[in-house]
Amino acid sequence: MAGHSKWHNIKRRKNAQDAKRGKIFMKLAKEIYVAAKQGGGDPDTNPTLRLAIDKAKSNNMPNDNIERAIKKATGNLEQIDYHEITYEGYGPGGVAVMVKALTDNKNRTASEVRHAFSKNGGNLGEGGCVSYMFDRKGYLVIDRNEHDVDEDELMLEVIEAGAEEMETEDDSYEIFTEPEVFEQVKNALEKSGYTFQTAEITMIPQTYSQISEEDVQKMMKLIDMLEDNDDVQDIYHNMEADEEVMSNL
Repeated sequence: MAGHSKWHNIKRRKNAQDAKRGKIFMKLAKEIYVAAKQGGGDPDTNPTLRLAIDKAKSNNMPNDNIERAIKKATGNLEQIDYHEITYEGYGPGGVAVMVKALTDNKNRTASEVRHAFSKNGGNLGEGGCVSYMFDRKGYLVIDRNEHDVDEDELMLEVIEAGAEEMETEDDSYEIFTEPEVFEQVKNALEKSGYTFQTAEITMIPQTYSQISEEDVQKMMKLIDMLEDNDDVQDIYHNMEADEEVMSNL
């Protein structure tokens, strides 16, 4: 899993720069809506909904927005049928890219995602063309500045909670779990007083693709274009870029 931090720092950097808060909230509300519609409106019995709510709260989404999305789903106030679709393809320089979308119009979303790839030096591929390069993992980040804790002590707690790996970065501890025990590990660490910068089930690349500065710029434009799409929920990729290159963007 070495190198994951560079990938996630790119994602986190773009999220921090995205000033379109309303667009972010709309995407989160859609995710909550789908989770509640499929598994019920009680997060205590619907882990998918609980995860979506946690994600919304970590993005400072107001509780009123969260509750409204749940009520819409469980009260049948809106008869919207969202489809969850994952698109796979290659970005500039051969970077593997997966795009998770929730859409009420498959043709529209497919056309827009394909256009984003072709406009920025990539191409959309067949289902399964890059997904084998990623592993689905639970991912938790603890801010070292917020938690003055002995690294060895935390490692023991992480292992005892059921996680499979912990990596120490300059400003954070990164914890990886199997998806099945993600909630178990998260709850155990929360009971010990830890809070998380990030807590999600995500796709971790098995290998990384080092590309040129020109292709990095194209790749970031592709990510920007995809993030601007209302139907796109998450973007996963295996780009690895030098810190110097990223700082100049």
